[in-house]
Order: sequence, then C-alpha cells, then structure tokens
Amino acid sequence: MTEREESGREQAAPEFGMPTAGRKPSADDAYGLPAAAEEPTFDLRSGAAEVAGTAGYDGEPTELLEPEPERGRVGAADGVPESAEAESEPEVAAAPRQGEPEMSDTSPDVSTRDTPEPANEESDLDRGPAAAKAKPGLKRPAPAGTLIWVLLALLGFTLVVQLRSNDADSGLSTARQEDLVRILSDLEARDSRLNTDIEALERSKQQLTSGVAGRETALEEAGKRSQELGLLAGTIAGRGPGLEITLTKVEASDVLNTVQELRGAGGEVMQINSGTGASVRIVASTYFIDASGGGIIADGEHLTGPFRLLVIGPPGTMSTALQIPGGVVASVKSGGGSVTMDSRSMVEVTAVRKATALQYARPVS
Repeated sequence: MTEREESGREQAAPEFGMPTAGRKPSADDAYGLPAAAEEPTFDLRSGAAEVAGTAGYDGEPTELLEPEPERGRVGAADGVPESAEAESEPEVAAAPRQGEPEMSDTSPDVSTRDTPEPANEESDLDRGPAAAKAKPGLKRPAPAGTLIWVLLALLGFTLVVQLRSNDADSGLSTARQEDLVRILSDLEARDSRLNTDIEALERSKQQLTSGVAGRETALEEAGKRSQELGLLAGTIAGRGPGLEITLTKVEASDVLNTVQELRGAGGEVMQINSGTGASVRIVASTYFIDASGGGIIADGEHLTGPFRLLVIGPPGTMSTALQIPGGVVASVKSGGGSVTMDSRSMVEVTAVRKATALQYARPVS
C-alpha cells in the first residue's frame, strides 16, 4: 500500500473516541460506534450556532467553538470583509458550558439599542378632530361669545354716532336762553305767514275755477306771480322791511357765509354795495371770490370795503341768526373784522340784473 493510500485511509477513519466534525459528540463515540448525523442547534438569544453535547472521549468537558455570526458569514460570502462586519455588529456572547445555568441577559446592550424614531410632526388638524379637541387652545369660540362681541361693537358704534350728533348741536346748546326764545318766536311767525299764503292761494284757486270772474282773477294772479319771479330773478327793484348790514375787513368767504345765513333766516331780496358806490344784485347764481389787489369780485364786478348789504326780510329773525354763538358775527370778529346791523322798516333794493332770454327751456302747458 502506498503512502498516499495510507494517508487517505487515515483521513477517512476518525480516531477512536473522537467526534466527527459537524456533529455532536455522543456516548457512542466513546465505544467507537457510529453515531447518527445530528443537526446543529441555534441559540435565538445570542444568534450563535452551538453544537449539542460537550463531552469528549476522556469524559472531560471541552470548550465549544464560537461560530462566527451569521451576518459575518453572509458578508464574507458576498465579498464583504468580515472585519468590517465585525466592527458594525455587537459581540456574540459565549455559549454556556454543560452543567452551568443559562443566564438570561435582560439588560439591553447600549450598542444594539434601537435608536428612537423621530417624532411625528404631523399637525393636529391632519390627525383629525380628536387631536384638536385634546388641546384647549384650539377650541372654537362659543356662539354666545361671538354674539356678545357683536353686540358690544354695535353699542360702541351707537355711542360714537350719538356723540357726533351732540357735537353738531353744540351751537344751539351754548346759546343764551333769550336768543333761543327769539329764534323760536321767529320760526313760529314764519310758520304763521306761510299758512296765510296757503289760504290765499286756495282762495285764488277757487276764483279761477268760478267761470267769467275767473278770467280776470287769472290775469291778476299771473301779473302778481310775474312780479314775484322778477324780484327773485333780480330783474325788477324791490322794497320792504329788512336790515342794513356793514362789513369791514372781511374776505369773500365771510360775505358768502353772511348771504347764506340771511337766506336761511328769510331774506328775500338782497344787494351788496361797494365803498366806491358800485352795487351788485345778489341772486341764486351770484359768486364771490377774493381779488388780487384787495377787496372781492362779485359776478365779475370788483368791489372794495367797507361792504354794505341791503336785505329785505324779517329783521328780528335775520339779526338773531347772525348773532348766534359761533355764527357770522363771531367768525368775522375772530378774523379781525367787524359787523354792524341796523334794522329798518323800509329798505329799497334798486340794483337790477338784465333778463336773459332762454334758448332751450320752454314752459309745460
């Protein structure tokens, strides 16, 4: 027998009492009996494969070889160095020997502890109404609270409007009692006069509808109405009771305020005279502007002070209207000017305007 055949026989036949590689040693190995092939067992806690049975042929326990971790072998098989896998994986605990109690490692390894997952940053609105109700800060306002705020806003608005209306009436509230009584009496007199005019017009209407006498009455009423319209349009002169007012050191705005106040107090026919003798009839279309060299311009006529206003109307009512606190007299005096009034039983307005022919307007028949 050659040396190669002898060496092969030695490798094929194991020695007496020695376990074969890849299986657990058993009692049959001590007597040289063939043992059945047994599969290796795995420890689930340590992740290492252990071979069941630790006794050798001489009866002394032998140390079990610590197999490489499964991930290390897979990495080596895939071409990944086992050293790199060993650095990233925790060390595998040694298998317990035979006869020793197994120690359960309940404390988690720091290196193998799972890292906490990042907190879910999903908003409460995405999670649903339950998450929104969990936080008291996200509760919707109650309907009763909203109604209270609306009522408070309306109350504040009402108070502001009331205060503004009181400020608008501050002129009359600061007037003296005598002035208020006089204004009231003048308004009552004007109301009585208007009622008298209404009664006269009613009688004229009855006469116009009464047959033959109605024609003469109609002509008379037409002439009277024509004169009234002529006075208002400034085409004819007029006379009657009224005031003569003198204004000094005033501007165009002061003259305009005076005219408007007189019209509101019952002034019917007015004219303004300049210090040089020029006069202008004041009608609804009259305007006043300041002149560049001093004085004012009224309807294109340059007038210089002092200015004299002739007004036909109720003297007492017009005088009281001008002297109301904060009125025309107070405004002119605060600007350095002066206002003097003279009540007359007969005032003559002689300035007239040329009648303009109407081009487009026609009376409705």
